[in-house]
Amino acid sequence: MNRGSVDDTSEEQDGKAQSIAGQRAIKRLMVPVRKKIRIAQLLAFLSGVLSIAPYVALVELGGALLGQFDPDRAWRIVMILIGAYTTRLFLYFLALLATHVVDLDLRSQMRREITNKLARVELSWFTRTSSGQIRKSIQDDTATAHTVIAHGPVEKLNAIVSPVCLLAYAFYLDWRLGLLSIATFPLYLGMYGLSMRGMGEKTAQMDTKLARVSSTMAEFIAGISVVKAFGKVGQAHRAYLEAAGQFSQFYHAWAMPLVSMSCLSFSWVSIPVLLVVNLGGGAALLAAGVVTAEKVIATTLIALVLPGAVMTVAMISWSYQLAGSAAVRLVNMMDLPVLTWPEIGMQPTSFDIRVQDVSYSYGETRALDQVSVEIPQGAVTALVGPSGSGKSTLATLVARFADPDEGRISIGGVDLMDMDEQTLYDTVAFVLQDAQLIRDSLAANIALACPAASLDEIRQAAQAACIDDFIMSLPRGYDTVVGDDTQLSGGQAARIAIARALMKDAPILVLDEATAMADPESEALIQQALTRLSQGRTVLVIAHRLASIRGADQIVVMNRGGIQACGTHEQLLGNAHYQALLAQGEVKENVK
Repeated sequence: MNRGSVDDTSEEQDGKAQSIAGQRAIKRLMVPVRKKIRIAQLLAFLSGVLSIAPYVALVELGGALLGQFDPDRAWRIVMILIGAYTTRLFLYFLALLATHVVDLDLRSQMRREITNKLARVELSWFTRTSSGQIRKSIQDDTATAHTVIAHGPVEKLNAIVSPVCLLAYAFYLDWRLGLLSIATFPLYLGMYGLSMRGMGEKTAQMDTKLARVSSTMAEFIAGISVVKAFGKVGQAHRAYLEAAGQFSQFYHAWAMPLVSMSCLSFSWVSIPVLLVVNLGGGAALLAAGVVTAEKVIATTLIALVLPGAVMTVAMISWSYQLAGSAAVRLVNMMDLPVLTWPEIGMQPTSFDIRVQDVSYSYGETRALDQVSVEIPQGAVTALVGPSGSGKSTLATLVARFADPDEGRISIGGVDLMDMDEQTLYDTVAFVLQDAQLIRDSLAANIALACPAASLDEIRQAAQAACIDDFIMSLPRGYDTVVGDDTQLSGGQAARIAIARALMKDAPILVLDEATAMADPESEALIQQALTRLSQGRTVLVIAHRLASIRGADQIVVMNRGGIQACGTHEQLLGNAHYQALLAQGEVKENVK
């Protein structure tokens, strides 16, 4: 078996599993509204039963007109027809109205639940999840579920009940006419069933491949300025082209046979074919004197509407498959683990940090393994090590972006899990690699932790962060809205984040490669700002540049989730792991 066939088989198996998971997820999402949906379906069922009213009236009216004419009877039939049909439409309207109201309530409920979940989820989850994925779940996926909630339960049931009642009435009129009305359906259903074989698995595969196309396109667009500057556009968009090509090949291979078979199957229930079969066969039976003309007309009309009902069921089933992937994402979002906080937290009396036998994993990946280290109060501790050594994971656990799988982390002898949220984040401030700014004024971004701060206080923090001159050069100054009035460079955004940390004035500071996104011109300004920010605080810093760590009170060398050495720069010069980092350029400055 070649590699391609193995991959196809694997994708089909994954698609089948995703399809099953999707249908389970839809059922779970509908649990809160199941009773209301049942009421709407009862209305739809009654509406479906009343669908036979026009055909009953047609037969009765034909008998009244073609036999001995009775105007009173004919008028009563017409009035009954109008009443029954009006009742059918009204019931159907009520059913759809009920499901649409349910859909709006459920969407609102899901969005509130997801929003509340995001407010309590581990902060580390946000570093692994893009804002686009979150927006897709809250907006797009809840909207995708619309069809299977607002339309599916009613329209699918109606599309089943109505033709069953009509077909039963056709057989009631005459079993031979009933058979004629479905004479071509076995051929249609057989061919259509073949074309729809594996539809759930294929739909799930399509959703996965489209998500891959969307992801690679977003990555390409997000980094377009960088790749163009380095002349790597061809390489950068290759991943997108490959993803798009794979989707195109998959969709063409799936859609062409599907369309061909579907078109051929629909020919068996086309209007000309149905008219020929039903009117031709009905005429023969009429000539034999075994049926009446009104019965032939009624069953022929029934035969014409049956295919539409089957198509409605197929379309709703397709919508269920499409909504399955969205439902899985929504369920996963609502099942996110959250951090728990005590109602009354303990207050640390000092600001030293102690990490004891801490282990942490990302899925199957062991990021930290039995790590222990003490970070003295008022000292600068630097974490160094190769990529994937666990530096960032350890730093974010100190800020309680997540909880350790094993071990404990304490500040001033108080376990982080025993602190309430306000106390912890009044104690710990952090400046991350990628400065997260909100779409608001620069003043609001700097005063995020202190919204009541005056402009003078904000400017003092900005001056200490070496960003005040830049802000004052903007036409709107501190009222400049990030993302609307200006686009900040990585270095400018980092200095805004430093000013924000200065405003917060927390006794513990976590710095995760704050100069990583800075241009050379901004780096010196950021280092000045960081020097001011670090004064008098317990600082935990992740850095690759020797200039920023050689003066640290303590350097912790990490590798493969563990601590290999700990000491000052001079003490570590004889350590093999530290020397390896210097030699490999992980710490980017030659020892002098």
